[in-house]
Amino acid sequence: MAKAFKYGSRGITGSLHSAERKLLRDLFADIIHMLEERAELHRLPEGLDPLYALTGMRPADLELPPIGDPALARLLPDASDDPQVAREHRRLTESDLIGEKIDRLREAQFLLETDKIVLDPAGARRFAQALNDVRLVLSERLEIRSEADSERISQINDAKDVTTPEEYLGLVYNLVSWVQDTLMHALMNAEY
Repeated sequence: MAKAFKYGSRGITGSLHSAERKLLRDLFADIIHMLEERAELHRLPEGLDPLYALTGMRPADLELPPIGDPALARLLPDASDDPQVAREHRRLTESDLIGEKIDRLREAQFLLETDKIVLDPAGARRFAQALNDVRLVLSERLEIRSEADSERISQINDAKDVTTPEEYLGLVYNLVSWVQDTLMHALMNAEY
């Protein structure tokens, strides 16, 4: 059973049962896969000006296709309501954002190799960001749009009562939320 993250003399520590760690590693892997598929669209065609290869930026005339998966759109939201500004921002920054997210998710996967997790404040922030990416995807899949939706999902807290895929996702969402919540409380204690 998971033990809440706490701040102490050894840093920010918490522990998760092997099944919980496997679940989280699998969730991190799923999101990495989503992001890697999008990253493939950033591969530049051969023969472009070498400056583009050095900077990783796409030429303005090579537009990225819009994001079709709403969950991926939650991970990589538009930076502006103005479509032209949003496209330009995406062209200039999306590849780096994807890389940063994948790095954090992989680091989080690695941390889950043992049942006891020990973090410094910077590591705790990165782990919390990886957990937040999972929560964003799950909240989109669960169609959480309002306080009422959130309250409905928060009532799913006993595995023996779960009978539908949505309830299972809700149970997973609640676990991830709890882990992130205890981590954030421990991080606040570490920083103040």
